[in-house]
Amino acid sequence: MRDRFDIIVACDLNRGIGVNNQLPWRIPGDMKYFKNLTVKAEGEGLHNLCIMGRKTWESIPEKHRPLVDRYNLVLTRQKDYPLPEGVFKADSLDAALDFVRTGPVDRVFIIGGEQIYKEAVLHDRVGYLYLTEVRHRFECDAFFPEFQPYFHLISCSEITTENGIDYCFKVFRPNILGEV
Repeated sequence: MRDRFDIIVACDLNRGIGVNNQLPWRIPGDMKYFKNLTVKAEGEGLHNLCIMGRKTWESIPEKHRPLVDRYNLVLTRQKDYPLPEGVFKADSLDAALDFVRTGPVDRVFIIGGEQIYKEAVLHDRVGYLYLTEVRHRFECDAFFPEFQPYFHLISCSEITTENGIDYCFKVFRPNILGEV
């Protein structure tokens, strides 16, 4: 397993990521990008791990939970929070990262929500930030934290339009990435 984790997020021009615990847009191309990136593991018998907060878990439609072909880990302080068999639980990001060190995990992705992202962007083990920039402003009540002082852009796709919404895929690295 790698010693680092990556962050994946889709946000609008105000860094909005959700409203009423749902995505405020429907962009199939972004969902496909998310799935392709988080599923593809390198190595025999390895899977990627998606770490998410409880609210993010609950926002995923039941028919899509758990996320297939990936390990799912939900961060919650509720010790008796019910999860299906095979879905892991931890009470902090560091506990989750320690938990996966010895497992058959290739890459680790932080997939939300707001509180988990706030901790993740400042963590010393963050590797890449995969950001879908939704080039509109939506009414949101959950936001991705300010990250630009801490990251630099390394790639950006062309702008695509789907369902009348312009978006592009950007990849960032932390400004200072020392050895752990």
